[in-house]
Amino acid sequence: MSACCAGDEPDVGAQGEETPPSLWKVSEIRWAAAAGVLLLASFIVGWNNLHRASDVLAIAAAATGGSTFVPGTLRSLRRRKIGVATLMTIAGLGALALGEVREAAALAFLFSVSEGLEEFSLARAHRGLRALLTLLPETAIVRRDGVEQKIASSEIHVGETLVVRPGERIATDGTIRVGRSTVDTAAITGESMPVEVQPETQVFAGSINGNCALEIEATATTADNSLARVVNIVADAQANKGQRQRLADRIARPLVPGVIITAAIIAVVGALLGDPNVWIQRALVVLVAASPCALAISVPITVVAAVGAASKFGVIIKGGGALEALGTIHTIALDKTGTLTRNQPAVTEVITVGKHTREDVLAIAAALEARSEHPLAHAILTAHPNTLAADKVEAITGAGLTGTIDGRTARLGRPGWLDAGVLTADVTRLQAAGATTVLVESDGEIIGAVAVRDDLRPEAPDVVSHLRSGGMSVVMLTGDNHTTAAGLAAQAGITEVHADLRPEDKAHLIAAMERRRPVAMVGDGINDAPALALATVGIAMGAIGTDVAIETADIALMGNDLRALPKALDHARRARTIMLQNVGLSLAIVTTLVPLALLGVLGLAAVVAVHEIAEIFVIANGVRAGRVNDGFAEQRSRRRLREVGKVGHVIT
Repeated sequence: MSACCAGDEPDVGAQGEETPPSLWKVSEIRWAAAAGVLLLASFIVGWNNLHRASDVLAIAAAATGGSTFVPGTLRSLRRRKIGVATLMTIAGLGALALGEVREAAALAFLFSVSEGLEEFSLARAHRGLRALLTLLPETAIVRRDGVEQKIASSEIHVGETLVVRPGERIATDGTIRVGRSTVDTAAITGESMPVEVQPETQVFAGSINGNCALEIEATATTADNSLARVVNIVADAQANKGQRQRLADRIARPLVPGVIITAAIIAVVGALLGDPNVWIQRALVVLVAASPCALAISVPITVVAAVGAASKFGVIIKGGGALEALGTIHTIALDKTGTLTRNQPAVTEVITVGKHTREDVLAIAAALEARSEHPLAHAILTAHPNTLAADKVEAITGAGLTGTIDGRTARLGRPGWLDAGVLTADVTRLQAAGATTVLVESDGEIIGAVAVRDDLRPEAPDVVSHLRSGGMSVVMLTGDNHTTAAGLAAQAGITEVHADLRPEDKAHLIAAMERRRPVAMVGDGINDAPALALATVGIAMGAIGTDVAIETADIALMGNDLRALPKALDHARRARTIMLQNVGLSLAIVTTLVPLALLGVLGLAAVVAVHEIAEIFVIANGVRAGRVNDGFAEQRSRRRLREVGKVGHVIT
């Protein structure tokens, strides 16, 4: 029974439901078809003047159609809940009491049809989400006591070794211990290119192994792996309703008892002042005319369709609230590291002073960074591995590191904290090129500088161009120095840059922006967590492997392809437009039908027919939100065509 009609919330998160493979598999549709056959037989028999048999068939049709919503209505009433189906039940019983058996049958038939169509559309909308669970293999091969065994995937324990052959899906999250291969994550993250993996690489449930066997240490069970968390988040997200979904609920819930009271007043007053049969019948018609079923289902059906569709291209939206908020965004704030850049920093240049060599500079830098988890440290240690850690290392917040190496004082830090001296021109040049530059000092003397660069994602300029062409302001937020940030921002096409920011600075800046217009913050969900939480919409990159991102953000891009961002924004805008269309149509139907019913222009059957046609329309319109339009790809194609046209014009 649907939410709008039974007064209950839809079970959008049921993972064990079977998706109906065809419309006929929906039980409500079968009951509606039976009611339709009985109603048609009633009319045929009535045309042959067999009125008693016609009435019996009509009553049977009403009972058959009513079986799809009357039991749910009675259960709701026992829980003191009044829904739209309550109006339909009262109207049907009233029509039977007045002897209008065929109109009661028509009401039950049409309403049961809409029930079935809603059930079918909800099931179709959830198909994409539930399909994620089918990416997990039913069985897996594990090595226990040195012997390979095939077991049910649900029996995998954390710490066990999985053996994954070429072409097989990975049953749960894990870390590769033996083997090198490629992993296809397209079905999960939306990334089209396979990813190269090697020992110590983390891999995720549902990915497909490439051309070599892998031995993987399980880091999660199938019940709590990344894919299961994603499905549970989307399933639970329906409790987080959007502004217009809450608006529809706020309108529908008081409207139902209000309509019942109004109809009762019409019936009583009309009976006292005129023909009781006429005014009781009109009261029943008003009761049905004011039923807000289309309004109540218009937004939920859109949300379910849109959220399910987004999961297909690697975007997890935590319910209607996040979906609708995303559709209102006018400003995009992008973190630099890991969002605009690859988050794979590497040493690009080492500048030395005097007699000191590249090896000397890197050795001191690596010794100070040996126990650091900062991405900069990883780059330096990769350039100079097998380094012994310095002694008495102390981190100076926002500045750098100090320590001792063989009894000599050493420091590593940003320009400004350390005086660049003769390296000032080189530091300026490197920062202007987008490299993060640190100075290395030994015994109070600057001996060199190390430039580390995290390259811009290749898709970043196109993504920024698409966002700006859609009327959005794009801003970069970063903790890096302004010169380095400005260099990368220029390459990406971003003109507004805020640099040298601490996590709390980003949060304050987002709060200030949000006072002017809705803002989406895109970051990695760790040091950006405060900003993600304060933004109108927090969007986390690469959330398939980041617990913090999943918990903090409203929306998560499962992969690391930034092109999913404009795709998600376009998808949300389209879904919001559909929501507005449905709410507007639903309210227009109610406000038009009520006066016509009160004046006696429309009878019960006509009102029911108009209502159910409108309901079918809003369901069909809401399901459109489940279609994915890649506006980003279309824009790139149009841009290429324009460029080809310009070239052709020049040639001719």
